[in-house]
Amino acid sequence: MKYYVVDAFADKVFEGNPAGICVLDRWLPDGLMQKIAMENNLSETAFTVKEGESYRLRWFTPGGEIDLCGHATLATAYVLSRFIEPDAGGFLFETLSGRLTVTRRGDLYELDLPAYDLSPVPVTDEMEEAIGFRPTEAWMARDLVCVLEDESQVRAAKPDLVKVTALDGLLLHLTARGKEYDCVTRSFAPKLGVPEDPVCGSGHCHVVPLWSRKLKKNELVARQASSRGGTLFCRNCGERVKLAGKAALYSIADIFPGE
Repeated sequence: MKYYVVDAFADKVFEGNPAGICVLDRWLPDGLMQKIAMENNLSETAFTVKEGESYRLRWFTPGGEIDLCGHATLATAYVLSRFIEPDAGGFLFETLSGRLTVTRRGDLYELDLPAYDLSPVPVTDEMEEAIGFRPTEAWMARDLVCVLEDESQVRAAKPDLVKVTALDGLLLHLTARGKEYDCVTRSFAPKLGVPEDPVCGSGHCHVVPLWSRKLKKNELVARQASSRGGTLFCRNCGERVKLAGKAALYSIADIFPGE
């Protein structure tokens, strides 16, 4: 079967977040999809099958299936629009997080994703020990979001991933107000076998509502401050978050999972 690697939220290859994309005629066994994700060893491998007018979409990390992944959804829409349905202006995806849409606007792909409802939690010594800096605030939804004092701490942080694994939340996001961007974030997912996610779409479904309230604005330009880096054009729409970015094709290959 064809296998695509696309750098999402990237202006060119070697930026943004790489995702593996498999467009299937029918579903493979779950265990085989997990093995493919482990073999690919990217933060996410997406599998999609067309069902009527929409596509069923599932995401696998090397550590297991996940309920929401923004960058692999953008990358899947890019592959479909370039190689499968070039005349389509958008795509509907049925997922574990409900129906998601991706709309093409020129060279941007805009995702419509559910926003996470954050609840404040106490800042703890364990958070400080895991991160290397003491957060000024901490918030919890699916993931743990720790607000740091400034952008320089987010960029300089070298979390102890063993200690991060002991914290609550599926992922850990470190975020601060930016100078050039509205907010700057880094995302860590050792529980899923991903030390640092280069650009995390679902993470921005956490941090965009937070910074939208703090900055009193609904349109934000966010920067993922990983070594690869990525820029997201974000809109807070209440219960939904819209994230837009570009994508670049890195490779097309053939996978022989039965051999």
